Amino acid sequence: MSEEINRELIIGTGENDIQIALLENKQLVEINRDASNRNHMVGDVYLGRVKRIMPGLNAAFVDVGYEKDAFLHYLDLGPHIKSINGYVKQIVGNHQFNGNIQNLEISEEIEKTGKITDVLTSGQNILVQVAKEPISTKGPRISSEISFAGRYLVLVPFSDKVSISQKIKSSEERTRLKRLIQSIRPNNFGIIIRTVAENKKVAELDADLNQLIQRWELAVSKLHTAVPPQKIISELDRASAILRDLLNESFNAIYVDNQSIYDDTRSYIMSIASSKVDIVKLYKNEEPIFDHFGINKQIKASFGKVVTIKSGVYLIIEHTEALHVIDVNSGHRSNNTSNQEVNALEVNLEAASEIARQLRLRDMGGIIVIDFIDLHEGVNRRALYNRLAEEMAKDRAKHTILPPSKFGLVQITRQRVRPEMTIEVLEKCPCCDGTGKIKPSILMVDEIENQISYLMREQNEKQLTLVVHPFLYSHLTKGFFSQRLKWILKFKKHITIKKSASNHLMEYTFLNSTNDEINL
Repeated sequence: MSEEINRELIIGTGENDIQIALLENKQLVEINRDASNRNHMVGDVYLGRVKRIMPGLNAAFVDVGYEKDAFLHYLDLGPHIKSINGYVKQIVGNHQFNGNIQNLEISEEIEKTGKITDVLTSGQNILVQVAKEPISTKGPRISSEISFAGRYLVLVPFSDKVSISQKIKSSEERTRLKRLIQSIRPNNFGIIIRTVAENKKVAELDADLNQLIQRWELAVSKLHTAVPPQKIISELDRASAILRDLLNESFNAIYVDNQSIYDDTRSYIMSIASSKVDIVKLYKNEEPIFDHFGINKQIKASFGKVVTIKSGVYLIIEHTEALHVIDVNSGHRSNNTSNQEVNALEVNLEAASEIARQLRLRDMGGIIVIDFIDLHEGVNRRALYNRLAEEMAKDRAKHTILPPSKFGLVQITRQRVRPEMTIEVLEKCPCCDGTGKIKPSILMVDEIENQISYLMREQNEKQLTLVVHPFLYSHLTKGFFSQRLKWILKFKKHITIKKSASNHLMEYTFLNSTNDEINL
């Protein structure tokens, strides 16, 4: 029986972004950053314009307002692209057409082996949805098969299919859900039934469906006056999307440090799960919310080239343009057993759990190659594969895991839809400012004296307090005729020197008569 997972969502706000941390049993497993100025998120719908057709690639480049044109492959057009193209042509600039698709006649599906030149032409308007965010030097990857994800259902306009998540195993439940959705589904709207819809009542599913139809109608209303490239409708913000996809009985607390976002979060949860609204809590302490919950400490320990696991096992994670490489090392892990195979298996199993967490935490996508410690027995290699598959099952991103090769390598492909999350954990040396060199100590006193002269004579400060490292403090106050006394006699004004252990060796600051720091 699997361990019950206790999930907490911590939402911290900054000047230009919102940071969202997901904790599972107090351990950080996902960190997301929503920049206030970030466009082209996965799920955003645009009215774009075809810029170039590339017959050799069987693809097109589409202008959606990003600096690089978005990439649209023939296989991402969707089977009903002819219906969508005809609809867009009919509705853009036409206020007489109400945009209702329920009475439209859907065109025949395109062939999977067709050519993009048979469907698209340069300069035409096209309705698209972002499938992958811009990554590195590439523009967004887009699709013309529009869909809107809800709590229990996914709405697919211009389709009549009803699909059910393969994770719903019960044949009786699958039959019930399909019959139920068929009875409430509007014409020319396809439905994908999500895993969380299992055992839900018709009222909950119907409410979710109505919300999705309202989103489609909102998009339709904007199409009348849209001029490409133009965003038609935005996906939910990252916090709401996480709540939509993850909220379940084990999600027992959401902490927010901003009143406005707190109110929005409560409203959203009220709309999708009113019984859970009280799990939203407003954080009011002076200590930053990420410090209070130990998230910043976990971030510093979890990002970077070397990741150490508690037992002494450590990972080395290298990133290249084409793939990610992870090396597993036993480190100084102590183990009483003299059996190398058993010890290697224990190290690998421990590393597998951390690697699965790292992939989620950093949102690493593409090809990942893992060099585990060699295992000679087939039963142990299977045990390692099963552990990795079990841990990766918690990951919402689509992924494929290959069994360990004879060289001990495990290959994983993981869906890449967003740029990888990278956080710089190495700090710039405060003494040398990252140069590897510091100021000559013999000039330090002269530099401080020049600053005092400027503050006393040019800014006319009546009283100064100099805050320095304890080592520098002892140098400036040593002896009866100390450097401090020399400055008082020279400038004929009172100067106080205080020591602060938080200052680095060569750091100093000035305070005015009201103990406010003076910016130099």
